[in-house]
Amino acid sequence: MIRNTGIEPLVIDYLNTPPDRQTLKALIAQAGLTVREAIREKGTPYMELGLGSPSKSDDELLDAMIQHPLLINRPFVVTPLGVRLCRPSELVLDILEQPQQHAFNKEDGERVIDENGQRVQHG
Repeated sequence: MIRNTGIEPLVIDYLNTPPDRQTLKALIAQAGLTVREAIREKGTPYMELGLGSPSKSDDELLDAMIQHPLLINRPFVVTPLGVRLCRPSELVLDILEQPQQHAFNKEDGERVIDENGQRVQHG
């Protein structure tokens, strides 16, 4: 959807180049999330590390995310209009400065942008 505006995004491979603690903490805060909301559970060591325990502090959760970048939910998108954890992916539309140029369907086939470049409202 970013490319559908004519902009080529800078993509950072967070597994090979994970953010430092300060950057990760700032991204989470700027996105309006709690640290717990920014953790990815599926396909990660979340359960093995006991991160679901309510006794885990934000600092402990951040430490785990830094040590195991796979725990960082993604994608975080940063634009001049804000920061969002774009799950679902169409949340990116709220922070894009340029309009959509063409129709756009998500990978699963769900239509997000119509042929006029307008967001499709789902029920």
